[in-house]
Amino acid sequence: MPIRQNPILPGFNPDPSILRVGEDYYIATSTFEWFPGVQIHHSKDLANWDLLTRPLTRKSQLDMRGNPDSCGTWAPCLTHDGEKFWLVYTDVKRKDGNFKDAHNYIVTADEITGPWSDPIYVNSSGFDPSLFHDDDGKKWFLNMLWDHRNGHHRFAGIALQEFDAASGKLVGERKNIFTGSPLKLVEGPHLYKRDGWYYLLTAEGGTGYEHAATLARARTIDGPYELHPDMHLVTAKDNPLNPLQRAGHGDIVETPDGDTYLVHLTGRPTTQKRRCVLGRETALQKCEWRDDGWLYLAGGTNLPASEVEVPGTYDRAGFDAERRYRFDGDLHIDFQWLRTPEPERIFRIEGGKLTLIGRESIGSWFEQALVARRQQHFDFEAETEVSFIPRDEREMAGLTGYYGRYTFHYLHLTADPDGKRELNIFSSVVSHPDGKLTYWIDPVAIGDGPVRMKMRVENSRLQYFYAMGSDDWQKIGPELDASILSDECGGHAEHGSFTGAFVGMAAQDLNGSAREASFSHFVYRPL
Repeated sequence: MPIRQNPILPGFNPDPSILRVGEDYYIATSTFEWFPGVQIHHSKDLANWDLLTRPLTRKSQLDMRGNPDSCGTWAPCLTHDGEKFWLVYTDVKRKDGNFKDAHNYIVTADEITGPWSDPIYVNSSGFDPSLFHDDDGKKWFLNMLWDHRNGHHRFAGIALQEFDAASGKLVGERKNIFTGSPLKLVEGPHLYKRDGWYYLLTAEGGTGYEHAATLARARTIDGPYELHPDMHLVTAKDNPLNPLQRAGHGDIVETPDGDTYLVHLTGRPTTQKRRCVLGRETALQKCEWRDDGWLYLAGGTNLPASEVEVPGTYDRAGFDAERRYRFDGDLHIDFQWLRTPEPERIFRIEGGKLTLIGRESIGSWFEQALVARRQQHFDFEAETEVSFIPRDEREMAGLTGYYGRYTFHYLHLTADPDGKRELNIFSSVVSHPDGKLTYWIDPVAIGDGPVRMKMRVENSRLQYFYAMGSDDWQKIGPELDASILSDECGGHAEHGSFTGAFVGMAAQDLNGSAREASFSHFVYRPL
């Protein structure tokens, strides 16, 4: 079989849920505060994956305005019951402190590309919901249980309750079927049935460097569940030098030929500062069922491997090719924006340009005009051209490397109090979690006309450039630390910051007059 390098979904693609329908494989991953919600990739061969759709596209399904960083859509579960697709997801409104406001919903569709239904609200007792379709026709809803009380473990166990599809409600008794292994922090449940056994796969240890996927089984769906002989199906917690770290939160799929694979969350930390600058990604491991009735990773270890045998041959050249985006028709699927289900308030495409409508400050949790795509390579360039006539220092537009409210770099075109245009660079870095900005240069006066902007990231060092018209690129500002655009620097370390680095176009109007900036193109160029 051909060999595929891990991860199979590079760059911010965490909490994978995998599904096969006939010859087609689908993986759903979390998108948190980025809109539209939930990414679904498609493959025919487990080697090559294309971003196919994001099903949560309208206000009735998802409105994240006001959601803090790393809240929003958590850990989707994608299934098919032989008739239609089911997508279960959480919209987290608060995650810090004793409480978590985590609302769980279900949407359905006849086709994977939609249209997807309006949501059915299910419960709010915990996050990471999933739906299991038993062979007797019953449907079972699972989620982790959150306990806010002092003196009690926050991750209280895995809740199981029957879901009545006809009424769209949970019915019967809710049971706590699994409180986890000694590693604790049990979450991310998925149920399977094989040879009369119910298998429960969960995530444990938090989503940082102690992460693991734990397998248990029982003869009845409500337990009692016994732990796997090795406890964890996959983990890198005891091997800090393994290239794939943070391995856990997985899901299982079987090929038409009967082979079994595990998809799981992983991260690839840089060697110098141990930061996952590409966020939490999705990896794939080949598995085997042994005579004892348990699933194991192929190769006799539970350590995630950097290579995996797959049916297809990977098109690496295609992944590493330059992507040049023009703005005609709909916004390319590679791009997302933050929180709002009303994109018409922050951008439009017309006349071959993307026009951003200046709204709130960069980092706002409510309404900001920022359109960006994931960083998927350690080294890359991104460039654009902006046309903008700011009137003062409260109006700005430009090119940003962005992780969240307190972690970004921003080259922007603005003006002084007299309306004279100038370029400036500021950052919000982890050393100032109160949001204090660091300015890197004295403002650079700039003439009239469009301004070209570029950023180059190499070895976690970010350098900005600018040019006017057909002039050559000029460096602007010092080399900046691109590694701050990572979970480890998101303000809550790796256990509380969950997204990934983006690069994109932004515009702000802090005067409240919705000043517009137009971008003619965008280029993402792997190095």
